[in-house]
Amino acid sequence: MAGPYDYLSRENRDIPLGSFVYVPLGAQTIIGVVWGESSKNFLDEKRLKCIESILDTPPLPESVRTFVDWVAEYNLCPPGSVLRMTMSAPKALQPPKPRIALIMNQDAPEIRMTPARQRVLSLLADGPPRTASDLANEAGVGSGVVRGLAEAKVLKRIQIPTSGLFPLPDPQIPGADLSPAQKAAANAIIEKVRKQSFEVFLLDGVTGSGKTEVYFEAIAETLRQGMQALVLLPEIALSTQWLNRFEERFGVLPAQWHSELSQANRKRIWRGIIDSKVNVVVGARSALFLPFDRIGLIVVDEEHEGSFKQTDGVAYNARDMAVVRARLEKCPAILATATPSLETFVNVGRSRYERLHLPERHRGAALPEVEVVDLRRDRPERQSWISPPLKLGLAANLAAEEQSLLFLNRRGYAPLTLCRSCGHRLQCPNCSAWLVEHRFASRLDCHHCGFTMRYPETCPECEAQGTMAACGPGVERLVEEVSVFLPEARIGLMTSDTIRGPGSAADLVSRVQNHEIDVLVGTQLVAKGHHFPLLTLVGIVDADLGLNGGDLRAAERTYQILHQVSGRAGRAERPGRVLLQTYQPEHPVMRALAEGDRDNFLSEEARLREAGVWPPFGRLAALILSGRAAEKVEATARSLARVAPNNPAIRVLGPAPAPLSIMRGRHRWRLLVKTTRSVNIQNILREWLAQVKIPSSVRLKVDIDPYSFL
Repeated sequence: MAGPYDYLSRENRDIPLGSFVYVPLGAQTIIGVVWGESSKNFLDEKRLKCIESILDTPPLPESVRTFVDWVAEYNLCPPGSVLRMTMSAPKALQPPKPRIALIMNQDAPEIRMTPARQRVLSLLADGPPRTASDLANEAGVGSGVVRGLAEAKVLKRIQIPTSGLFPLPDPQIPGADLSPAQKAAANAIIEKVRKQSFEVFLLDGVTGSGKTEVYFEAIAETLRQGMQALVLLPEIALSTQWLNRFEERFGVLPAQWHSELSQANRKRIWRGIIDSKVNVVVGARSALFLPFDRIGLIVVDEEHEGSFKQTDGVAYNARDMAVVRARLEKCPAILATATPSLETFVNVGRSRYERLHLPERHRGAALPEVEVVDLRRDRPERQSWISPPLKLGLAANLAAEEQSLLFLNRRGYAPLTLCRSCGHRLQCPNCSAWLVEHRFASRLDCHHCGFTMRYPETCPECEAQGTMAACGPGVERLVEEVSVFLPEARIGLMTSDTIRGPGSAADLVSRVQNHEIDVLVGTQLVAKGHHFPLLTLVGIVDADLGLNGGDLRAAERTYQILHQVSGRAGRAERPGRVLLQTYQPEHPVMRALAEGDRDNFLSEEARLREAGVWPPFGRLAALILSGRAAEKVEATARSLARVAPNNPAIRVLGPAPAPLSIMRGRHRWRLLVKTTRSVNIQNILREWLAQVKIPSSVRLKVDIDPYSFL
């Protein structure tokens, strides 16, 4: 829907703006939000339909409605699409039903007692009412035991309100002892929290410097002021250690918001937020659109992470939109990281953001020493990817009973499988991408569309047997290699294929903390803020991998992820060491990592971008056309190019097939629009796109400030 529809209020009833209402739309009755009074005086009221009823839900706050409009305007998408993200739990719009709980019946009859029944009664004797399922789980009995006690009138059923399910974090619990730099940073943020004043802080601390403890103090003050706090994490499934620290600091866990939530929990938490029963939420980027009505602090942890950029549906950057929401809510925003994005770095230089610096690791731990391994000299053995120096380091660490981490940002066993006889390469039938071998599961996967197939015994092209060969390494191949030269080592694997949700992530983290793993092998998931005291060696197997592909952020992203991975080493009493394998030791990224010279690296990146008028000194927008019929997609792309804006401040690159020219069976073409910052790129795009009728069989996606160029 491009904009709001007009409806009449029955009997001219005054309906508050933001109210959730039932309205007729065609043959359906749907839920909508009252957005404003119509200014269209020419409308014939006889043709308008009436609002049917108002839902018993607090209205959507004005600041949230303003935020929805802002996001839609900036990202060139329908407001209804953004509003849908805000109404992401439609069942929560109905008032919550009271829950049935069980308590001890004081007039209970005598019954035969069993150990299972005794556990249930002991649990209720020392605690609050519980639902039947909670009671069975906590007592470790079957549901039939609880049901039998209720039917025998030993237990009595009562109603408990849903709102009672949100224990409140306690800001008075003492926090960690802070260093002088931490105290100064916390006090600067707290001052803005108390004033309920907008400010953007870059909480810039080296890995292990205690950034979390600093913003915990800001959250505590937010709670004391009676306000709500939102924390965005890039990988909520990997937040076990963070959640444990939060519970230790505030006495309870925060509400969590992410894609793994059940519909029941989604409904409960959304309703708790709009009813002002939830005070702290930690979540993925979508949590930014929850209907807070008194938000007093927004934190974006690891603000540099590319996963804050959403590409499906509404294309938005949660980091940037978090700053916008903080401005609209008149509250401070904290961008926390050890490796700031270039956009944030430049905003600090322009005095738009205030930098709070934590230059040292918490409790005196030293930063790891970074050593560059030149693979041109220290070559791995044939069909091996771990160099001799790294092998020696792994063996020494194992002997010292310390833990090691091997990082390679490539899932599976091998990125390409080909036939040694005819050269045939196994490609996804739905995408222009090679299939990735997952040898441990005996299958080949496409990481773009999800296509999977069994590993073939013969070549699909020439039918030769036993000729399919794996080319290049993935993390599974590293596990295989380590198990050969360190057969006694206990090896763990951490990738998105092995971490399916918060439960499996927590299990793996616990195994590392309990020293049940000697060598952890993983992709970028291993860089997400983990604290493992015994982990003292990090081996980066292919430091050059992220530098390929022509992405304007390639060097910046490579530096960020390698620095973050390096920061897992030596975070406690034992010193850390990083071995960085590269064929380009002279590359600015490698030099910056080895010399610990982050700011000069970012300054040079900024100089290069500014010279080319690339973001953040210029603006980009991508137009992606896709469809089943290749010729229609191409024709539409060329039609758009023919009426492209004629303006010296605007450059249109393309049209051209996208690097990933087929995805999920749809052919893809791209145009990239590059402008100076003085140009209102949204207005330019609106006028341009209005000149071409897009066929119904072709999908047009507009991506303002794109991060992916595939």
